[in-house]
Amino acid sequence: MPRPVFAPQSTASAELGHLPEWDLTDLYPAVDAPQVTADLKESLERARTFETSYRGRLAELARDNVPALVTAIRAYEDLEDLMGRLISFAGLVYSGNTIDPASQKFYGDVQEQITTASTHLLFFALEMNKIDDAVMDAALEDEHLGHYRPWIEDLRKDKPYQLEDRVEQLFHEKSVTGAGAWNRLFDETMASLSFEVDGKELPIEQVLNLLVDPSPETRRNASQALTKTFKENLRTFTLITNTLAKDKEISDRWRNFSDIADSRHLANRVEREVVDAMVSSVRDAYPRLSHRYYKLKAKWLGMDQLNTWDRNAPLPDADTRVIPWEEAKSTVLSAYDAFSPDMAEIAGRFFDRNWIDAPARSGKAPGAFAHPTVPSAHPYVLLNYQGKIRDVMTLAHELGHGVHQVLAAPNGPLMAPTPLTLAETASVFGEMLTFKSLLAKAGDPQTRKVMLASKAEDMINTVVRQIAFYTFERKVHSERRNGELTADRIGELWLSVQGESLGPAIRLSEGYETFWTYIPHFIHSPFYV
Repeated sequence: MPRPVFAPQSTASAELGHLPEWDLTDLYPAVDAPQVTADLKESLERARTFETSYRGRLAELARDNVPALVTAIRAYEDLEDLMGRLISFAGLVYSGNTIDPASQKFYGDVQEQITTASTHLLFFALEMNKIDDAVMDAALEDEHLGHYRPWIEDLRKDKPYQLEDRVEQLFHEKSVTGAGAWNRLFDETMASLSFEVDGKELPIEQVLNLLVDPSPETRRNASQALTKTFKENLRTFTLITNTLAKDKEISDRWRNFSDIADSRHLANRVEREVVDAMVSSVRDAYPRLSHRYYKLKAKWLGMDQLNTWDRNAPLPDADTRVIPWEEAKSTVLSAYDAFSPDMAEIAGRFFDRNWIDAPARSGKAPGAFAHPTVPSAHPYVLLNYQGKIRDVMTLAHELGHGVHQVLAAPNGPLMAPTPLTLAETASVFGEMLTFKSLLAKAGDPQTRKVMLASKAEDMINTVVRQIAFYTFERKVHSERRNGELTADRIGELWLSVQGESLGPAIRLSEGYETFWTYIPHFIHSPFYV
């Protein structure tokens, strides 16, 4: 009998109510289901057949037989959906319990087999980009091929940075033992860490949640617990950071990217000049944005200077009660419904059909995300819900992604994905709908003032903090080109950008130099922010 993907969890609490866990059976019944083995085998066989059928022929098809080229693209698209379903399932299982040996092995095995199968598909994008521009322009006049124009145009933007086929294959195959392995080491290390607060051993997500506790002592204890464990693991995180920065430098050098962030700009489909202008504008505005705000916050909290653990402290008169799951659900869905009943209906599916995994569990991936999986299935949302108003906003944010992903799915596996610059628009939109709905219901001017101040703080975290992250990454990757960085040096760079962005109203407390260690975007997607 296939075993469940996860053992049953106790997800009810007196304050939060029952928290849902996702049902992954829409992808596969279980990790040991026969269909998983069959689909892995089919992926490899079909990929080999596809390569045999089309390799070396695409330019000829574009010139002489466009319908056959469309058939090839559709076959490629079907394979992308099949392999995407497998790796999405494995990734979600892994996210649900990153420290479980069975989940680790399953994810690793599927990742290896999908990498092997997709090696036979590498030629396709490379060869598509070798087709002469005039030939491709003529072929795109065909209405069926024209359907794929956005994907083809995006593909051809990568053309200047492509390498010879065998080199691309080497990069692809070694990704599992290269950057992919270091990413896994980070995830599994972070998920296995424990932090002692008031005699209790807690996972990172619960400790981070204490940094928004109303009690200054609780916030300080949480910060000190984070510092202690981060320091104990600095060697590992420093090695991971150095190795991944060097790995990226090698790839960038081979592909002839001229700037350390150009590969990310290309993936985001945004010009470097636009990013540079935005970064410059935000950094110039630090004094009148974050510096000014934190000075006001210190005054509101009756302090001359905030400690780093006070940065996200709730404001006086802020709503600090625990918000039950059902209230969070109705808050977000009613806000969506006021804008569009269709939007609320789509978001409602995530609750009604168990597409959300909400509890904060030991071993679970920290943070939150919405995973689109594949168009033949549907998205899933991961949260670590602990009943704070920020958790409600996170739910609204991730459901914004989820609704967008559902609406994009009919475009198919090749054209449903969007660059981060567009994807984050949908999520922030869902978040702002929810905030504006709550603000409209505020009963008195003082409540509105606190809510607006809290939203300004959230926007500082969204904009100022992310630009500081980007600045930090630029410093780390630039210095890494001259040799490895020590943990102390990385900490110095971290404090320099944090001091610049936060301003004089925040005292950079001892130990804060280690807080770069837990930011997953630095590891999984450099310059993501």
